[in-house]
Amino acid sequence: MRHLDGLTRLTFAASLLFFGVRAAEDEKEYRGKYIGKLNTYDNQVSGDVYAVDEYTFLLAKFTYDGTGSDAFFWSGAASRPGPEGFIVPDEYGTTNVLNKYYNKDITVNLPDRKKLTEVKWLAVYDISAQKAFGDVYIPEEFEPPRTQRISRLSKTSRGVSSDSIEIVDSKTIRIKGFSYDGSGKETYFWVGGGPQPSTKGNKVPDDMGYLDRLRKYYDETVILQLPGDLNVFQIDWLSVYDLETKQSFGSVIIPDNLNVPPSLVTVIPHKSSLPNCAQLHKDFQVNWEVFGPQITIELVGQIPEDYYMAFGFSGSTEKSQMIGADLAVAYIDGARGLAIDYNITAKSPCTKVLGRYKGVCKDLVVGGLDDIQYHTSSRTDGITVITYRRSLIPADHGDQTFPGEDTGPIYVVWALGRLDESKEPSFHDFYPKADVKLELGRKDSKKECFDFTRTNNEFLPAWNIDRIFDRTLRTFQATIGPSGGKRGYQGITRRATTGLAWYMNGFLIPELTMKRGLTYLFKVKGGNNPHSAEHYHPLIITDEPAGGYDRLSDDAQKAVRVLAGVEFSRRGQPRPTAAGPLCLAQHSDARDRRLDDDFTDFKKFNRSLVFKCDDGEAASLEVTPNTSWPDVVYYNSFTHPNMGWKIHIIDSFAKSGARTVAPAMTFLLTVTFNYFL
Repeated sequence: MRHLDGLTRLTFAASLLFFGVRAAEDEKEYRGKYIGKLNTYDNQVSGDVYAVDEYTFLLAKFTYDGTGSDAFFWSGAASRPGPEGFIVPDEYGTTNVLNKYYNKDITVNLPDRKKLTEVKWLAVYDISAQKAFGDVYIPEEFEPPRTQRISRLSKTSRGVSSDSIEIVDSKTIRIKGFSYDGSGKETYFWVGGGPQPSTKGNKVPDDMGYLDRLRKYYDETVILQLPGDLNVFQIDWLSVYDLETKQSFGSVIIPDNLNVPPSLVTVIPHKSSLPNCAQLHKDFQVNWEVFGPQITIELVGQIPEDYYMAFGFSGSTEKSQMIGADLAVAYIDGARGLAIDYNITAKSPCTKVLGRYKGVCKDLVVGGLDDIQYHTSSRTDGITVITYRRSLIPADHGDQTFPGEDTGPIYVVWALGRLDESKEPSFHDFYPKADVKLELGRKDSKKECFDFTRTNNEFLPAWNIDRIFDRTLRTFQATIGPSGGKRGYQGITRRATTGLAWYMNGFLIPELTMKRGLTYLFKVKGGNNPHSAEHYHPLIITDEPAGGYDRLSDDAQKAVRVLAGVEFSRRGQPRPTAAGPLCLAQHSDARDRRLDDDFTDFKKFNRSLVFKCDDGEAASLEVTPNTSWPDVVYYNSFTHPNMGWKIHIIDSFAKSGARTVAPAMTFLLTVTFNYFL
């Protein structure tokens, strides 16, 4: 919902169609402002007509037999339908002769940004016969639905304030200029009925879809989507409410009878047979039941097909902690569902550290047992459901014992993310920042979930691909930094990410250009401590894009051509040659990296980072491309996959069509990084 402003009228209409303007028998559904029934004259025309917004009609239960020779949707400002009118494009935006319709819900937009207030009627009209088969008249002084502005949040406490609040549609509330100091312990966006805010209400997911306590905000625009089938006509107030102190830090009254557009959101219900349910995110819920010596867990996520769902016990009894966590990673691979037992010893992909595996590793890889018993899986309408079982007292000493009934709430961890090319979990896109506690062993069953919702979010464009193309440049400064969310590494390469990426001369994974026969030097500061699973990244150059050469099997390594950065022992064991001290760009402690998608370009993102660089000389990797090198090779990490990108190998600078990064900018960034190096 963070990019709703970019929708066009045609997208608005198409979204209503795609996301299912539901059948008219559901009389409680809000469809917009009612105009009237179509008057039936001929050809079985019938239906109800609503105004969706200033430009759009909704025809509900529309019927037309399709036998007219030259019939169109027709509108105009004359007193009645006739030749003085214009064609209204159909629900697909075309001006084709109308086909047959039977009891169908469709939306049509007035052309050329004409408004409903500028016309007097809508008709099904045959131009050749100059005859209306059916029509509806727009009442005098009719006001079509539009975004409504109401008052601002009351300034009660904890720095809560806002500009005027906008009710965008029946499920969407936009709060401009929102501020809150983040000091409440159990503070949420909260809606409900009655004269004033109280505990009798509903939690509203925040602007990123999380149900965690609210973070700190300062003068931000926040767009909220009411959960499940809840809409603005069912609530009396919106509050920033703290459940611990039962206090409203700021609130606003929602007026009655708002004349707003119907929502683009479709509601997708999911019903589980398990008796307990907790909503972890607006797109993720967990259902469970304890029976006998086992617990059955059902993970339900509105996720892309190449994503995983992870859920399990925290690595700490005092907070939600990934390190030490015992969890299941569940996903669907083609027609096969999987739920696999994992153990987390470091915030990194599963990596060999001095001969032992560390990171996010399968229990079987680290010498344990896979105690997860996969049960069923399905994927319908974008909702992935995977059910598995595990023993309350596991046979694997590395797994955690399930808490008893008297234990009370325990800390859990969860994440949603993309699978990499090896079907291993990559850095998660969705995960909680606050602690998450669930009472898995409770005696009384409780379902605390709501229906899934889906809207047509605007596509997040990737940041520009930087290219370093300078015929005089022979040295590259290689450091490490965050991968930049969906606009960064993932958006540029269309690959999964570990959360870290190479920065070359200050740019995030730029495409480099090198000429055959010339010698180039990489000054590498990617980490030289082989005891670290997270920050040991010798630089290598190979002929394949993934990297992580050390993680590959012997057979997989044989399929990769290593061009630089690795030496082989007499026994054929690879050893990296370019591991320098660590120079790491990272988020400040106050910065939530889940907000990385808010940066519209890399320059703004880069200014939000702080640098921490170890002492010592950078490692040197000298390369001289020759005629045996392919035209495109890749720089990457020896230990982790998906951290680097392309190097274009050319025979002549004059024949290359690469876009040049300004030499002055390259020089500036090189000087800046020499300070750290």
